[in-house]
Amino acid sequence: MELAKLSTFRVGGAAKKLVIANNESEIIEAVENAGKEAILIIGAGSNLLISDQGFDGTVILIKSTGSSLDQDACSGGTITVSAGENWESFVQRTVEQGFSGLESMSGIPGTVGAVPIQNVGAYGHEVAEFIARVRTYDRSREEIVTFTANQCGFGYRTSLFKEEPNRWVVLDVTFQLKVGELSAPIMYRELANELGVEIGSRVEVAKCRAAVLKLRKIKGMLLDEADPDTWSAGSFFTNPVVSTSIAKALPEEAPRWIVGDNKIKVSAAWLLQNSGISRGDRHGGAGISSKHVLALCNADNASAQEIVELAKKARKAVKATFGITLIPEVRLVGLTLD
Repeated sequence: MELAKLSTFRVGGAAKKLVIANNESEIIEAVENAGKEAILIIGAGSNLLISDQGFDGTVILIKSTGSSLDQDACSGGTITVSAGENWESFVQRTVEQGFSGLESMSGIPGTVGAVPIQNVGAYGHEVAEFIARVRTYDRSREEIVTFTANQCGFGYRTSLFKEEPNRWVVLDVTFQLKVGELSAPIMYRELANELGVEIGSRVEVAKCRAAVLKLRKIKGMLLDEADPDTWSAGSFFTNPVVSTSIAKALPEEAPRWIVGDNKIKVSAAWLLQNSGISRGDRHGGAGISSKHVLALCNADNASAQEIVELAKKARKAVKATFGITLIPEVRLVGLTLD
């Protein structure tokens, strides 16, 4: 099968072998049958850019579903969700069932099993804030291993699982959510402005979710079959975290956030826009989204290599202008920006 059919970028060559795993037992069986061969785990394919040559190994498509809820009036809800569940559908259910916490991450494409790997986040919150446990299959030890949140090595768009991508396969994730009508604190200026509130305020959970979906739609960050701007993996680069001295060398208007001692996060979108990269730029069939400069997209029957070449051009421009090397948020399979 052409892996382009399993990727939101809609690019990628054929898999040597494809296994569809519909439950936990089938996931483990597929991993064990692969032995020492390279494997590629795919959920919704929303954070992958796969080579035009495909993948010379076993691709395991995770389709496991199901969830369980343990709820009490004091601690809220502990919800365990199978890795193959659709993330956006799960977030919607939590809002409808009266839970708060995940609303700022509405509309993110992907599966539940993928979110701890990337420590997915949006509009001021990260999923690590709400994860209690992650159950995995450890290929090295050939056994199921459960991690508490503190053991997951969560950081900005990273985790223990991302650092060793071929070792652990996520089976399910347990979330700890509060019961209530009010959202988690609004910590992102753009979202606060959309809601007409101050930073740190809380609003109705459903109202917060609606505002997030509106903003994501404006930016082309909601998948749309009719809109090539959304045929992407969302933000292609992470916001770089730099030293205080590097941040001070940037123009005063460059957006920045303090994230630790001598650590400043800088807006990747601002760096791109001020390095000569513009919305709508093209390289062959690859394009910069006309809605958001941080999203590279399959504008017109692009190849994976064309998308990579455009990413290289964007990264080179930022490096030449500001001396900062952007890091891809997207997982590159059989490809490199170096």
